[in-house]
Amino acid sequence: MKITDSVIYIGVNDHNIDLFEGQYIVPNGMAYNSYAIIDEKIAIMDSVDINFTEEWLTNIKTTLNGKAPDYLIVQHMEPDHSANIDNFLRAYPKATVVSSKMAFDMMKAFFGTAYEDRRIIVGEGDTLSLGSRELTFITAPMVHWPEVIVTYDSKEKILFSADGFGKFGALDVDEDWACEARRYYFGIVGKYGPQVQALLKKAATLDIEKICPLHGPVLTENLGYYLDLYNTWSSYGVESEGVVIAYTSIYGNTKKAVELLAEELKKEGCPKVVVNDLARCDMAEAVEDAFRYGKIVLATTTYNSDIFPFMRTFIDALTERSFQNKTVAIIENGSWASTAGNVMKKMFEKSKNLTFAENNVKIKSAVSEENVNQIKALAKELA
Repeated sequence: MKITDSVIYIGVNDHNIDLFEGQYIVPNGMAYNSYAIIDEKIAIMDSVDINFTEEWLTNIKTTLNGKAPDYLIVQHMEPDHSANIDNFLRAYPKATVVSSKMAFDMMKAFFGTAYEDRRIIVGEGDTLSLGSRELTFITAPMVHWPEVIVTYDSKEKILFSADGFGKFGALDVDEDWACEARRYYFGIVGKYGPQVQALLKKAATLDIEKICPLHGPVLTENLGYYLDLYNTWSSYGVESEGVVIAYTSIYGNTKKAVELLAEELKKEGCPKVVVNDLARCDMAEAVEDAFRYGKIVLATTTYNSDIFPFMRTFIDALTERSFQNKTVAIIENGSWASTAGNVMKKMFEKSKNLTFAENNVKIKSAVSEENVNQIKALAKELA
């Protein structure tokens, strides 16, 4: 796939994977992106997952039509992008590896060698000439590993963005970018908002016409849309107005309260109501929703003097990703010694800029008439 006359896509699609990183459901597979920059000298941008060694090396051979690459630029050492470094260097013994100092330290751990005899270490602002163009390297620590660099091709005005602007899904599947990019971002990168903000500030100084990430499609049009979303996500802002209700229910009583609240919110004119049953939904999608919308209702039961396990997992997923700048409401249910509300609120003690709703709901076993009135009051407050 030609990106320009001299920048060619040589990545692969993976439709065999069931869970990305061993945890994220990817029904439309994954893309492991790699690029060839063809100039007086030839640079290959990153490798691919170990299961696609032969396909990737064949892509390189076919694209270069008998020529040998001069450089392998390694932007990120996660194995889905670095697993074939050694295989590449065996296939092209005269090639040089270009990467950060920390990445070479990681190569030593992964491959038993840091390639001291055939490497170039680069850092912030360093350049590499390929002939008619010069590549500039920009450090991007903790987006989302510490060794990461991104690369700017000033001739083509391309930013090779490593895992930034990536998404779930293979490239031969047509799907909405934002949905799977958002789930990818908050699942994998979301903890590192300040670091993404730092990279966006560096990117703002560049004249960028195309973004080439390591997952997902090459972005070539309306780049402001993607940059604005990344700015919102990484600053923990509100992307869409609405209310997310995340709940667990053992015998259906908490679910009844949630269903009533959803109805009341719609009656009150709430622009969007999203309901997630945490025991049955894709947890990563529930996390995505929690960060997307400005208000969230957490509804669960007391369980073993704590809260239901799926709710604990969910809240842990939010707080470890620096959940902030939201309004939080609580519905708790307990037949005796109810503790769920206090437990949930305590789990957010270290979270920043959270506003807790004045109207909360405390159910004792089943929804009472008093609870119905509480739910209506909560709906009015949230809407």
